[in-house]
Amino acid sequence: MKKFLILIVLSFFLYTSCNSSKKNKEDTYVIDNYTKQEVTIAMRDGTKLHTTIYSPKDTTKEYPILMQRTPYSSAPYGDEKMKTKIGPNIHLMKEGNIIVYQDVRGRWMSEGVYDNMRAYIPNKTAKEADEVSDTYDTIDWLVNNVKNNNGNLGTWGISYPGHYATVSTIEAHPALKAASPQACIGDFFFDDFHHNGAFLLSYFRAISLFGTYKDTPTDSAWYSFPKMESKDQYQFFLDKGPLKNLNEYFQYDKLDVKTAEKKDRIDDYFWKEIVEHPNYDSVWQSKGIIQHLDKVPSSVATMIVGGWFDAEDLYGPLETYKAIEKNGKDNYNTLVFGPWDHGKWARAGVENYVGNYYFGDSISLKFQSEIETKFFNHFLKGKGDKNSGLPEAYVFDSGKKEWKSYDAWPPENVVKEDWFLNRNQSLAKQHDGKLTHEIKFTSDLKHPVPYSEDIKTVFTPRKYMTDDQRFAARRPDVLVFETDILSEDYTLAGDILAKLKVATTGSSADWIVKVIDVHPDNLEETNDKLQDHLKMSNYHLMVRSEVLRGRFRNSFEHPEPFIPNKKTEVNIKLQDVFHTFKKGHKMQIQVQSTWFPLIDLNPQTYVDNIYKADEKDFKNQTHTVFTDSSIEFSVLK
Repeated sequence: MKKFLILIVLSFFLYTSCNSSKKNKEDTYVIDNYTKQEVTIAMRDGTKLHTTIYSPKDTTKEYPILMQRTPYSSAPYGDEKMKTKIGPNIHLMKEGNIIVYQDVRGRWMSEGVYDNMRAYIPNKTAKEADEVSDTYDTIDWLVNNVKNNNGNLGTWGISYPGHYATVSTIEAHPALKAASPQACIGDFFFDDFHHNGAFLLSYFRAISLFGTYKDTPTDSAWYSFPKMESKDQYQFFLDKGPLKNLNEYFQYDKLDVKTAEKKDRIDDYFWKEIVEHPNYDSVWQSKGIIQHLDKVPSSVATMIVGGWFDAEDLYGPLETYKAIEKNGKDNYNTLVFGPWDHGKWARAGVENYVGNYYFGDSISLKFQSEIETKFFNHFLKGKGDKNSGLPEAYVFDSGKKEWKSYDAWPPENVVKEDWFLNRNQSLAKQHDGKLTHEIKFTSDLKHPVPYSEDIKTVFTPRKYMTDDQRFAARRPDVLVFETDILSEDYTLAGDILAKLKVATTGSSADWIVKVIDVHPDNLEETNDKLQDHLKMSNYHLMVRSEVLRGRFRNSFEHPEPFIPNKKTEVNIKLQDVFHTFKKGHKMQIQVQSTWFPLIDLNPQTYVDNIYKADEKDFKNQTHTVFTDSSIEFSVLK
């Protein structure tokens, strides 16, 4: 017995030693195989941008350049300090590429003043600069000054860096051969901080990250995050009341970053922009990048990547792909969408969960090795033609939990089908009679519908995208429309359009539509991430959801009130899905008017600017959904 115990201890020691050695070797890979150089690159207007270059120590070969431009810092700073992981993934790091990170204008160690989603300037003068020209000037310097580069450059990034990857493709430098915008912001009125004009109140703490003024390079944070006085964000925001009561969190003492001396009291620039521009006016329109993707030359290959359950940037990658596809008939443009939340495709974990829901193993690892690496290698090291060996659309069916390849997205064999929100709250392909019925509910602003049953505060919410929606379905202010048990599989592939017919006793209202996959009662499946109070039996998986601020039902630029008690059309576009409702499951639609505190509360009384509404403007109202409302699905045949 004693010998047996000794063997176990020895085996455990050897196992942990080997794994520790392997981990240490991976942690030192960059420092063992790369040299680091920090430079400042002058833009055409004289502004200098801090740029970090990692070059392979093996100088017997030429390498392509892979570049990420970021507002989130290219740290660690100092030639002797190095990242432990560089590049889009471990394969591209280990096989050898020149990896470049740059702090964009006005961020961290770069000069200038930052502008959140800086507007693109067409027909620039010689000294005018924007992110397009900054990218062009940077690429030009890199290919002419970095040793051992092969003349080809690729860009990538996730979230905001993904936006800058999109920017790189506009009026692109000839050396740019491949770009992979991932979870890329496309337009701030529909991405991240807004959804169809509704403010994402749950992103409240992230505002200062983008709006705190800085005009001097610094290697340490110059912003601070608002402190919430409660661990219950629902109650915190409910107690705060109107949005204008949050103004106090976005006023700062302007600091001199060199001396740390306080200067004048200033407003957060981003918060001020949001408050003063409640509609889709020229400010927001100028910052959108989607409308400029007709300027992507066919010499640049693009691979757009996103997650079906990305709470932050779902609009951006889908609309980026579609805009390039529409305007660039000769472009190599592909789409990859998996069962991921924000940026999870770049992580190394084997098990793939989003919140409570398990989708399979090695999904992200497969993407990194078989898709992303292959894309960049083909266009930066290989032939660079359109015969990359990759599909046009590589998409994950989140219902069947399997990858599919298509020659187009949406697939060519997709048809539109209307499903009606019938009386008795059934969901069916046929309207249930000539008469239209009314289904009413009261929207109580003191008890808004929560977006999650979890009691906590989050920096930016993600988990709710796959949350069990039973807690909402059982509220009187959430209307539930549901099919019978499905007798065969039913696959949605593409966008969804909710065509609501509604009325309200007030003059303003929000409308939220959720598409739910109701799992069978007899499902015994479980997983390690499932919250203790839940079962997969009858799990209400949220497949897609969206809000429309009702004032924008006809125009995002020119809002208008509802006429009280008048039947009104409200169309809500829900972003694409690829999901099979399997035989034995049910399809469900939920309709509600609050979603708190994911989005801010609508006063339900029309005011010109909700950010400046008073307490007296907030009133409970009764809303009506008419049974000639329908949901238009994109169905795979």
